[in-house]
Amino acid sequence: MNIVLLSGGSGKRLWPLSNDVRSKQFIKFFKTEDGQYESMLQRMYRGIRQVSEDACITVATSKTQLSEIKNQLGDNVGLSVEPARRDTFPAIALSVAYLHDIHHVGEEESVVICPVDPYVEEDYFKALLSLSERAKGSDANLCLLGMEPTYPSAKYGYIIPESSDEISNVVEFKEKPDEKTAEEYIKKGALWNGGVFAFRLGYMLKKAHELISFKDYDDLYAKYDEVTKISFDYAVAEKEDRIEVMRFHGIWKDLGTWNTLSESVPDPVMGKGIMDDVCKNVHIFNEMNVPILAMGLTDVVITASPEGILVSDKHHSSYIKPYVDDIVGQVMFAEKSWGSFRVLNVESESMTILVTLNPGHSMNYHAHDRRDEVWVVVEGTGETLVDGMRQEVNPGDVITMQAGCRHTVFAKTTLKIVEVQLGREISVDDKRKFEIE
Repeated sequence: MNIVLLSGGSGKRLWPLSNDVRSKQFIKFFKTEDGQYESMLQRMYRGIRQVSEDACITVATSKTQLSEIKNQLGDNVGLSVEPARRDTFPAIALSVAYLHDIHHVGEEESVVICPVDPYVEEDYFKALLSLSERAKGSDANLCLLGMEPTYPSAKYGYIIPESSDEISNVVEFKEKPDEKTAEEYIKKGALWNGGVFAFRLGYMLKKAHELISFKDYDDLYAKYDEVTKISFDYAVAEKEDRIEVMRFHGIWKDLGTWNTLSESVPDPVMGKGIMDDVCKNVHIFNEMNVPILAMGLTDVVITASPEGILVSDKHHSSYIKPYVDDIVGQVMFAEKSWGSFRVLNVESESMTILVTLNPGHSMNYHAHDRRDEVWVVVEGTGETLVDGMRQEVNPGDVITMQAGCRHTVFAKTTLKIVEVQLGREISVDDKRKFEIE
């Protein structure tokens, strides 16, 4: 099975845990059998592998998410990286060209496209496999997976099928309606449009060439900034006559708000949190190293991270976005391909950060022009490279680097370093990368 996972935007509706850098699909909400936590991305990847061990999985993403994907999935996943945001059709066109030209997937092979972040169970992944097989042998050019609606939602678009059969031709698509109109759609057998569909690669490659002038994957990547923004539904789906839908009867939830997320997370407390016996339907999501105490509350979500604290009625938490859009602040936590960092303190001329490197990984060899840095090793072992000089480091070692000094560190074990940045103009843009000589 060839499957492309669309990894989209920032998901600010889950602030303060999500932000412009850390999207909702990377936050580890879900407990696994061994008691660890995994993200929506990891859960989706694991589910696909369980039904198809040899699946060719590609994540269509932006440059800003690249480090987090590598951190969570490693190198055993394809990456179709958008140089700029150009909506869903260009993203799908780029991923199809990537599969054809880089992975050499044949034009008669089927490709499944689906979002990376719905809450689903094993039957969903089996349905993806069935959809892939259907697309390869069907006369239809597009095969959709339509979700059986559980209530008249105004959050989703609707697919109107020709019949109530398990597989039916599609009559038309409907945009997100009001609840009353959605109720009428459901009475007529309409299905939620979850953005899941499949096709033969050659069909979509032809569509891509019809709408975008490019030679191959490298050419499309090079001119991607100039491509017109257009959605897949508008560019392809609404204009296609040979299209069918397969019904899906299982659990499918869009976890886009704290309200919907809390319904699908089994543990009411993530992190340090305490509730009294009076609390009902209360969830605590705490990334801080301090306890949260909730007393006498009903239908409330409490979330805390170094970027802020949210205390909200669960229903009203869905309306968070316009308030969060006005909040501008320092990104306090991010995952990188080599590990992660968490900001501990920010002053006018200094910033203190806890850097964690995974075993066998290193930062880029780099320098800063407008700040000095001091590293204090607090856990693990590794090796620093400072202006060409190598040195083994252990807990308690201190490394100082003046502005302009080239430096990096290699982790032999999990390596934790307290990094103090000193300067009047501390900025993420103040960084020059170098090749190691």
